[in-house]
Amino acid sequence: MTRVLVPWLLAALPALAQPAVPVPPEGEPPDSEPGGYTPTQSTQPVFRISGYVDVGWAKAQGNGSSFVPGDTRLPADYYVDPFAPAVNSRGDVASLDAGGRFVNGFLPYTVGAGGNGTFLLNVASVDLQVSPSGLPVLVFVRAQALPRWNGNGSETRFLLQQAFGRVSPFSEQELTITAGRFDSVFGIEYLENESNLRLGITPSLIARYTTGHPIGLKVLYRFQLPSISSAISINAAATNHGSQVESLQVESLSFTGVPVGSARLGYELSLLGTELKLGVSGLYGPRNDQSDPGVTQRQLGFDARIFVGPFSVWGEYVDVNEDPATGPPKPTGTGVYTIASGFRAHGFYVQLAYALPVHGRVLSGASVYGRYDRRKGGFDGTPELLTSRWTVGGRLELWSVLQLKAEVLFNRENAGAPTVDNDVFTTSAVFSF
Repeated sequence: MTRVLVPWLLAALPALAQPAVPVPPEGEPPDSEPGGYTPTQSTQPVFRISGYVDVGWAKAQGNGSSFVPGDTRLPADYYVDPFAPAVNSRGDVASLDAGGRFVNGFLPYTVGAGGNGTFLLNVASVDLQVSPSGLPVLVFVRAQALPRWNGNGSETRFLLQQAFGRVSPFSEQELTITAGRFDSVFGIEYLENESNLRLGITPSLIARYTTGHPIGLKVLYRFQLPSISSAISINAAATNHGSQVESLQVESLSFTGVPVGSARLGYELSLLGTELKLGVSGLYGPRNDQSDPGVTQRQLGFDARIFVGPFSVWGEYVDVNEDPATGPPKPTGTGVYTIASGFRAHGFYVQLAYALPVHGRVLSGASVYGRYDRRKGGFDGTPELLTSRWTVGGRLELWSVLQLKAEVLFNRENAGAPTVDNDVFTTSAVFSF
């Protein structure tokens, strides 16, 4: 399949482009890392509605999953990477067909397409924002509908992706205090969680550990160092479950009564035509699929972004370690676990993008990009799996409200997992309002 599609895509890439760094729509709450600071919001309307609709077409090789017929090892999801054949910005995969074999439940969500090419309504998202005039308070709610095939019929899952209140107590300081459900503070990939903000289509192989939406409290403080064209930011949170996606750990409440602490320390350097952003992140606290607060999880991460003219480079590394369970695991969004083994993983991605000089009335932006991902991880008592992925794609922006994207994923099983045909070709049209 990719032998046919890749030449077509590569031939079309020179005509595709978009600013290398997606910019949130005006009024989008800068949840974790504002690009600039505005002490008051007097120019913003008190009440605002915005959002987007993401429609795509995708086709995966094989049966759309990473599972291989004839591999009898159990649990089946401990011996492959089921997150690899992603088809949209949420990381949903084409299939989770394990051939009837037992899976423990460390799985992504799926669109249920198998190896068939299909149109998809990936998400319909609506944002509600209230900023009372003259008050340093903002209330934000993001509600989303996700139509899916569940194996027995069609169903639509409704999700309260974000819901928080934010206070900026000092007009002369970049300090915000947020309570509710919000983006993770770990790393940088959460900045592209939503389809209308993501440069490409699919998340990285390590996004499952950093792009969750925890519930709790977070504080952001950012201060400028104008004499050296720099800024330093501290983003810290105390939450129920840390930064993993909801299919891996419960986030709606704490099963231990002890919060997970996470933080990122960031540095920014802004020069004429060049910008550098560096960060180090850490996370420590109990696993929220356990009732014992002594069963902990730990994460360490590093990230970097460089912008030079039309080029941008993003890179991120994460190391994950989870203690073995002492009791029965708690159910998550994708099912009920039978066992909760100790787990460790580490991985990284590097993404290069080029923004073509396009600024017309109709074609308002365009870019081409490539990304390399690499992940190694495993559960106690099983071999570590080493997988990697090459992603190439392009993006057009029309009238500043429509994004057209096309992307090919080349998934590779480097060690520990059987080789399987699970490459993906996917497209997305994102209509914003």
